[in-house]
Amino acid sequence: MSSFPIAGPIWLVGAGNMGGAMLRRWLQCGLDPAQVTIIRKSGAPFAEGVTVLTAPPPDGSAPALVMLGVKPQMIDDVAPWLAPVLAPETLFVSILAGVEIATLRSRFQVPRAVLRAMPNTPVALGQGVTGLAGDGLDADEQAAATALMGLLGLVEWTDEPALDVVAALAGSGPAFLFRFIDALAEAGADAGLPAEQAARMALATVAGASALAAGSDESPRRLAERVTSKGGSTRRGLDVLDEPEGLAALMRDTLTAAILRNREMAAEARG
Repeated sequence: MSSFPIAGPIWLVGAGNMGGAMLRRWLQCGLDPAQVTIIRKSGAPFAEGVTVLTAPPPDGSAPALVMLGVKPQMIDDVAPWLAPVLAPETLFVSILAGVEIATLRSRFQVPRAVLRAMPNTPVALGQGVTGLAGDGLDADEQAAATALMGLLGLVEWTDEPALDVVAALAGSGPAFLFRFIDALAEAGADAGLPAEQAARMALATVAGASALAAGSDESPRRLAERVTSKGGSTRRGLDVLDEPEGLAALMRDTLTAAILRNREMAAEARG
């Protein structure tokens, strides 16, 4: 018997960058490809043993879990053919940014349990962050969802309004961090290093510092102080970042912009 958290058929409606990354990780963790059906317009193959269709399976059987991974604006294109083939016991999972549970229930009324998941791209390595908020899940379904998403990295349950913040911090966070790496490298190049060398050093510095922070019992703030000496060069640089309009203010403005856009998308999806 498989020890994978979901025992029955799994459907992915759409399997783009994020949904595809999640599925590849699950397959690496022991998901039987024969359990999986991808339904997407292109019909493009995915991986050996995974069924890919352009419409629901013709045998009429409902999935144990369906994960909706299309673009948010496509929800009304998908609902007419997907909603009728779902069962009350189907665990309905959506990774659509900004599409609220109430909006999902208005289109997919049969499943008892609806789960919103906000993952980020490092799920492909099993080092992602996934925020979860659900409605109608019993204890067993919640445990299965936690185990399933736990294969992708850190899992954090929250209430639904907080998912906008999760999506901005963790979902968009990798993009913000990539920009920081680029900025650190560009600053090094502007100061005199060859651009390619500065890029290698910036990337390795961020990777090493992240691993150190992840493995430490101390906060990142405390770790920063440990490499700082009074009157030294690190202190002088931190003084710039710690200015009132410095890094903390920049990150607040960055997250606020992303949060507001998530809320705008929620309003658009409500119709």
